[in-house]
Amino acid sequence: MSKAESSSSDQVKLDISLSPRVNSVKPSKTVAITDHATALAQAGVPVIRLAAGEPDFDTPAIIAEAGINAIREGYTRYTPNAGTLELRTAICHKLKEENGISYSHDQIVVSNGAKQSILQAVLAVCYPGDEVIIPAPYWVSYPEMARLADATPIILPTLICDNFLLDPEVLESKISEKSRLLILCSPSNPTGSVYPKKLLEKIAEIVAKHPRLLVLSDEIYEHIIYAPATHTSFASLPGMWERTLTVNGFSKAFAMTGWRLGYIAGPKHFVAACNKIQSQSTSGASSIAQKAGVAALGLGYAGGEAISTMVKAFRERRDFLVKSFGELEGVKISEPQGAFYLFIDFSSYYGIEAEGFGKIENSESLCRYFLDKAQVALVPGDAFGDDSCIRISYAASLTTLQAAFERIKKALISLRPAVPV
Repeated sequence: MSKAESSSSDQVKLDISLSPRVNSVKPSKTVAITDHATALAQAGVPVIRLAAGEPDFDTPAIIAEAGINAIREGYTRYTPNAGTLELRTAICHKLKEENGISYSHDQIVVSNGAKQSILQAVLAVCYPGDEVIIPAPYWVSYPEMARLADATPIILPTLICDNFLLDPEVLESKISEKSRLLILCSPSNPTGSVYPKKLLEKIAEIVAKHPRLLVLSDEIYEHIIYAPATHTSFASLPGMWERTLTVNGFSKAFAMTGWRLGYIAGPKHFVAACNKIQSQSTSGASSIAQKAGVAALGLGYAGGEAISTMVKAFRERRDFLVKSFGELEGVKISEPQGAFYLFIDFSSYYGIEAEGFGKIENSESLCRYFLDKAQVALVPGDAFGDDSCIRISYAASLTTLQAAFERIKKALISLRPAVPV
């Protein structure tokens, strides 16, 4: 044995274990499926990708030009950790004019996307052992963010017949002395449901009874909404400003997913804590993206014509899919009032043996079946806390959606519902 080999064999084995906190977190299925579908497409497989939650539109030209000009003009240095005064002032104006909630610039923190804003909020307000109340179906990251904060996610199921909206009585029955945070998302990812103002008022009445309970209102899809539905910011309700953390951003409405820009607004005490966490992690958001954000908020109320054009296209796509899937046997649909997702109940097809594939047991196996037989990438509902459904993103052209529907319909021809709907 050589000297090097002898030395190597005498070494203590390296400890490659990971922290319990990381081991408690599940990887994002939406990211995994999107990456897998992208790899298949790059390998030449004609996969239609309807898994990712991002608009298929380009960033409006005036916003893109603002980013380009920022680079050309040398606006490429660090900004204040909480964001530029220019952008935070513009956000304050937007929240006042569009949402009816008033903040000063020191009650805003700009981050690298709304996801970072949400995580920092959860980390800032939760004690180990606290409970985070999350209505299901939920965005995949909410429960995992709670776990990262050593908190316990408390999942409250909702029903498709109730348009996946939280029942206030169910909420009231689940609140305990450990309840610290209620997360609401309207319009919702993955269901597209929009909370009516009267329902939010009932929820607010319950929340008001519990002095430790805060609300995180995720409003990232607020502008992608279909009349007659309207958006209500939770913080605008009587007595809720003091206990609400409002999260929003630029990714969805302004087609700026890659720019990575979001923000949180709330009472200074909580927002300052978020700012502290950000100062020791990523520091401020991109200076270039922030200039683009200012341009986005300068487009006018609710994003002006550029955004209304996108919303009109989303509505046309939604209408096509709701009508088309509604004509299929064994399918249940709650018509979305916002966002760009359909959350369809295909559970009547579970238990069926698919020729050349195997048994369809749940949402994950049905998604694998669609990817294998129809070459359409969708996201299983179990990732969102409801295994009976599958999420379809209609952030794709109408032509693409028409082709995807025909593929799915063909893949279902040989399947018959195991139970009546």
